Amino acid sequence: MSARELIEVVLDPGSFESWDRPIERESGHDESRSSSSSSTGSSSSGSSSSGSSYREQLEAAAKRAGTDEAVLTGRGLMRGRPVAVVASEFAFLGGSIGRAAAGRITDAVLRATAERLPILASTASGGTRMQEGAPAFVEMVRISRALMAHKAAGLPYLVHLRHPTTGGVFASWGSLGHITVAEPGALVGFLGPKVYEALYGKPFPAGVQTSENLAAHGVIDGVVAAADLPVLLDRALAVLVDPPTAPVLTRRTGIPGPADGWDSVLRTRRPDRIGVRELLRHGATSTVRLTEPDASILVALTRLDGQPCVLVGQDRSQDKPMGPTALRQARRGMHLAEDLGLPLVTVIDTPGAELSPAAEEGGVAAEIARCIATLATLDVPTISVLLGQGTGGGALALLPASTVIAAEHSWLAPLPPEGASTIMYGDTTHAAAMASTQRITATDLHATGTVHRVVPEPDDDTPESLAKALAAECAAQLTTLAS
Repeated sequence: MSARELIEVVLDPGSFESWDRPIERESGHDESRSSSSSSTGSSSSGSSSSGSSYREQLEAAAKRAGTDEAVLTGRGLMRGRPVAVVASEFAFLGGSIGRAAAGRITDAVLRATAERLPILASTASGGTRMQEGAPAFVEMVRISRALMAHKAAGLPYLVHLRHPTTGGVFASWGSLGHITVAEPGALVGFLGPKVYEALYGKPFPAGVQTSENLAAHGVIDGVVAAADLPVLLDRALAVLVDPPTAPVLTRRTGIPGPADGWDSVLRTRRPDRIGVRELLRHGATSTVRLTEPDASILVALTRLDGQPCVLVGQDRSQDKPMGPTALRQARRGMHLAEDLGLPLVTVIDTPGAELSPAAEEGGVAAEIARCIATLATLDVPTISVLLGQGTGGGALALLPASTVIAAEHSWLAPLPPEGASTIMYGDTTHAAAMASTQRITATDLHATGTVHRVVPEPDDDTPESLAKALAAECAAQLTTLAS
């Protein structure tokens, strides 16, 4: 797919306006050099023969691609929302980025920042242009600096990686997105496989530099075909750009009476207990889930009863404790909320942090501390939802928000009651008594000031009705915090 074809797929028909001025080619060293390769790592250089001059290669590339450079920039509408677009054209010398193309990208980023527009970038490039050498290579720094200023202004930067994306492009503006996805089967990697084989005398292992493998390892946020991009972008921009809407779900009033601690523990361990997935399914819209290298933590852009936010939640359906990777994933969600100026909602429902040699060597205690410190010092509105089990450091990592909401039968404890019983009595037979004496219930926590609002759970409650009630309470609290 060419850059123009991609723009036609993504943007509203007829809405694209080019920002590109004609390229003024310099005479001299840059354009008189000849080279057999146009880029650092592409699988197809797109260059002319090694005997031709650089100017001749540029003229041939322009004729082949129908563009004057390897990138197109401009603005348009995405489902009615103004956006800026930066799109690589691989047919122009393998999408390689020389100084002219780099200047065009930087100018577009600066203009998008000045006009406060989200940026949609789509790469298809082998990297920086070999014919221009180091001067083109260091332009990636200037592009990155402009993008960081754009993000510091609280403006979204969304990236779509096309086949192939390698080299300096992947190692700079291709990897700085708030959300990054790649097309199916795309070659995406730092060093192109042809260059690797030439340098090391052996092929690069198959299947590593693919969009699917990178998504599985959490390097990118997903695999999305170009035809499906409009749906993804519409959902993402609904959270990132669209204003909050009036809540429609009904809040539950009143404060429940005292609960039995052991009864609450048993309720939250039932297989049919509501989890973060049900909260999103029944209480949220426009949800975009991000990469999940550790499935025990879910990170998403979403709207809870009309209120946009970043949600970080512990997924009880995985039935596993939180390890260092999961905690780093949670912290990514916290930083994402801060970068985008969005409220953060954390959802606590965990049997605890991982206890294993691998977790110790991975720094699980330090990762818990970093989560606590990050969440406690964010400048955006923050809400923690105690949804079910709240065990140990895994729960504490997502607790210190501005406002804490708790479902009536949720609980919070330094250890599961069985563990507390073992410490106190040498066995687990006193677990029920420990659950009652350690003041772990939502109403106990409300009485001590840890929880600010308890959402009742009537006897006829269902996962759907409780999810909607919790979403309604989150929306109400987010509205209050925003004001």
